Amino acid sequence: MTTPSPLSTARSISKLTLSGRIRWVLTVIGVALCAVSSVCFAADSVRGPERWEADIAAFEAKDRVNPPPKGAVVFTGSSTIRLWKTLSEDLPSVTALNRGFGGSQISDLVHYVDRLVLPCDPSVVVVRSGGNDLHSGKSVEQVFADFKALAEKVHSALPKTELVYIALSPSVSRWSEDEQTRALNLAVREYAKGFDWMKYIDAYDVSLGADGRPRAELFGKDMLHFNAEGYRLFGARVRAFFEKGSR
Repeated sequence: MTTPSPLSTARSISKLTLSGRIRWVLTVIGVALCAVSSVCFAADSVRGPERWEADIAAFEAKDRVNPPPKGAVVFTGSSTIRLWKTLSEDLPSVTALNRGFGGSQISDLVHYVDRLVLPCDPSVVVVRSGGNDLHSGKSVEQVFADFKALAEKVHSALPKTELVYIALSPSVSRWSEDEQTRALNLAVREYAKGFDWMKYIDAYDVSLGADGRPRAELFGKDMLHFNAEGYRLFGARVRAFFEKGSR
C-alpha cells in the first residue's frame, strides 16, 4: 500500500468543506490521543511490586557470581538505603550488605524479601522504609500492617535473625507529612517492644535543627534525599546502635 505524500494529503484536505476539514482534524487528534493513552497505559500497568523486578533480578545475578557471606547484616528498604554509598565505611565493625531498591515501599519488600533478603541468611535485617508508602497516600494503619507482615515473614523464615527498624526522619520536601511520619515511627517502636528479636533505632531527629524543622543543608537539591553531611549524621546514629551492643 502506497503512503500518500504530504503534498497530496494537503491537496485532498483543501478540497474538503469546512465541516469535512473539522472532522478530519478531530479524527487526527483522536488517533493521536489513542496512541498517547496506549503508551501511558502500558507505563502505568506495572505499578505493583513488579516494577522493581529488574532491580531484584540484578541483585540475584550479582549474588550468583559473588555469593554474600552468611551471617552478615542486610540493610534494605527504599532510596535512603539504596543511596547510602558510604555504608561500609560508616559501619566498619559490621559486615554490611546493601539491598535497598528503587523508591520502594514496605509492601514491595514483603513481596521480594524471599528473593532479596532471606537467601543471604543474615544475622540481622535492618529496614528503613515507609516514607514512600505514606507519600503515596497510604494510611499509617496500612503501612504499619505491611511492616508487621514483613516482620512475621522474616521471623518465620529466620527465627534466629534480629530485625531492626530505623525510624523515618522528616525531609524538607515532605515536611507536611510529619504527623504521619511520627505516628508510623511510634507504632513500630511500640510494636518492637513486644519481641526480643526486634529492635528500633530512633533516627527521627537526625535531620532536625534547633527549631525542630528539617535542616535544608542536610539534603540534596530535591530536598528529599540526604547529601554527604546528612548521611554522616545518619550513619553516626546507626553506628552508635551497633557499637552499644544493643543487639
